[in-house]
Amino acid sequence: MPEIMTLPSITLRSLDARWNYERWERELPDDGNRYEIIGGVLYMTTAPSYFHQWIIRRLDAQLGIPLENQGLAYAATAPIGLLMPGCDPVQPDFVLVHHARADIITNRRIRGVPDLIAEVLSPHNAEQDTLVKRHAYARAGVPEYWIIRPETRDVLVCHTPDSGLGDYTATHLVRVGEALTPLHFPITVEVAQLFAGAPDTTV
Repeated sequence: MPEIMTLPSITLRSLDARWNYERWERELPDDGNRYEIIGGVLYMTTAPSYFHQWIIRRLDAQLGIPLENQGLAYAATAPIGLLMPGCDPVQPDFVLVHHARADIITNRRIRGVPDLIAEVLSPHNAEQDTLVKRHAYARAGVPEYWIIRPETRDVLVCHTPDSGLGDYTATHLVRVGEALTPLHFPITVEVAQLFAGAPDTTV
């Protein structure tokens, strides 16, 4: 195992910035943890909470499966390797790829920039999604990035990436009582439905 240093709570980051996909495939154990490489740095995140996983399943049920059934998109949930510039690989919580771009799904991975990425925010590990991944996704050119926030029951929608700036130039907050509409897909998701019904909402 590589030498690592502790970041907030459940994420660890390597001291070695020479990681890539080949090394990821060759050296890392299949131990239930999530391993990602951003800018050559290895990050490891331990297993998320039940509520975190509940939200991902609801997102897939409300968005991914309906779009797949309509022949409009392919959806994936973590763990899955997504390979794109600067992310070699990352494992987002939820990914949508437009049906017309299915050719980027090949050889066991998604090898290209998806149309939408969503991450469920952990309060103990907020910087990973709000800073590290937000900037990495913008640099890679991901057109739309959702940060789902269980504590406040809302979703920060980021779009219009500026790769040079390394950030999104447009954001807006969608709250409970409002609906999410992806930029590139004809579907609407009620924010409240992402959080409703879980037997344990501990984040």
